[in-house]
Amino acid sequence: MARLSLLLLVALTACALGLVTSQHLARKLFAEFEREQARAQALDVEWGQLQLEQSTWAMHSRVARLATERLRMHQADAKRVMVVEAGAATPQDAAYAGAGQ
Repeated sequence: MARLSLLLLVALTACALGLVTSQHLARKLFAEFEREQARAQALDVEWGQLQLEQSTWAMHSRVARLATERLRMHQADAKRVMVVEAGAATPQDAAYAGAGQ
């Protein structure tokens, strides 16, 4: 009878230690999970800010102003501009195609 009691006491102690260990691990993992969720939320906020910053830097008015001021670029005269539609051939394209033969 004493052996059985001792065996049950050892089994009970092992189970209790296993329970405490698993609870500690679960709490540790939960704390890490919450930290990672907070980090993910911070990264989402930063992503939104970066998208806003990119749209600000790429604004047409800003690009045009910098091209004029820093690069000394200017808009071409209307008579020097040729608009080509997708798939449409121009006279220059036909001349180029004929020169290659």
